[in-house]
Amino acid sequence: MTKDQVKEILDRVLTWAPERQSDAAEVLALMEAQDQSDYRLTDAQAAEVRRRLAKKNPAYVTLDEARERFQRSRT
Repeated sequence: MTKDQVKEILDRVLTWAPERQSDAAEVLALMEAQDQSDYRLTDAQAAEVRRRLAKKNPAYVTLDEARERFQRSRT
């Protein structure tokens, strides 16, 4: 998206009802706070999150399997 497209959207937001403008500002503030956070997922963690979200009925793992996964993620 170009800067001009973003500006067009923001100009339209200014025509919305005050409550909706407040909602939009809150969403943008949250996004900005996320960008400033020190917490980041690694590429492998992000891939795992996408994999789990795509799985409709995730299977439960045993405690031993979970521990093994955690150990692998520490290396």
